[in-house]
Amino acid sequence: MTGAEKSEIKDYQALKKRNIVVLALLGIILMMAMLFSLRAGSSDLSMGDIVKAIGGQSTKQNNMVMWNIRLPRILTAVLSGVGLGVTGAVLQGILKNPLADTTTLGISQGAGFGAAFAIIVLGAGVQGSSAANMSFNNPYLITICAFGGSISASVMILVLSRFRRITPEAMVLCGVALSAMFTGATTLLQYFADDVQLASVVFWTFGDLGRTGWKEVRIIAVVVVITLVYFLFNRWHYNAMESGEQTAASLGVNVARSRIINMLVCALTAAVIVSFIGIINFIGLVAPHIMRRFLGNNYCWLLPASAMAGAVLLLLGDVLARVIIAPVVLPIGAITSFLGAPLFLYLLFKGGTKQ
Repeated sequence: MTGAEKSEIKDYQALKKRNIVVLALLGIILMMAMLFSLRAGSSDLSMGDIVKAIGGQSTKQNNMVMWNIRLPRILTAVLSGVGLGVTGAVLQGILKNPLADTTTLGISQGAGFGAAFAIIVLGAGVQGSSAANMSFNNPYLITICAFGGSISASVMILVLSRFRRITPEAMVLCGVALSAMFTGATTLLQYFADDVQLASVVFWTFGDLGRTGWKEVRIIAVVVVITLVYFLFNRWHYNAMESGEQTAASLGVNVARSRIINMLVCALTAAVIVSFIGIINFIGLVAPHIMRRFLGNNYCWLLPASAMAGAVLLLLGDVLARVIIAPVVLPIGAITSFLGAPLFLYLLFKGGTKQ
């Protein structure tokens, strides 16, 4: 073995150790964020009360708060953050576009249109005489319509990519056009809605991690776990595609088929998440960009890191939404947008300066 080969092996081992440390730190931060989130809320529970409530050994009220409110909310934040983070990383890779995300592809806007259609046209979401006491009386119909709207946006892009052979860059532009179309359609529905329906639609689009119970958590968990396993299984394909389509094809990757299948998987995952919790912006866009600065573009490390980073960002955003002006809970979609946009601009301009 030559000296150059030994040096390369040594550099690779050092890089591997550093990446493991980064993943371990992310795991620790995630655990700390979960513990902090368990304590955040109007019910002031100590760590002892939390441990007892998790084991079902505390008071009836504490047990109910922990098992019916906080644990489902925290698990929803973690699972949704994992799903959005990892789908963002994959979309940015297969489309060769750093701005690719469920929002820029029109998936979130399609969900918003579906929810507005269910609330305004089908009358599924309104109960009460004013915006102050409104509630969703048929949340599952709203979820189904939101899911249908998300998938319709994805199918349109996939059909165009399949039959018109458009480029990855054009796919993102199609997503932008679909976003505008769904936003305009939602606006037209809102124009003919009454005050309570309008407030209900706006409330849904804000995003809310508290809408889910254990049944919804299980559905999201199954989808996200299957998606994550699939992405990790195909991590070498993403690395090959990162080197260019010709290189990937020479290594045996069917680039066109892989791009379509992965887009469909990403769309299904994002559609399930968005249909349950509403529109959450910037998690799938920012999390992969942050991790690329620490780990590079190797998807063996980038995928799990983006998943954990998405979970951390969404969980911390939810904690912030609950404690800023407690006991009022701010909309999580507004928090992620307010914090994600400046962070993305910082990463963008910092990257541009380096180049």
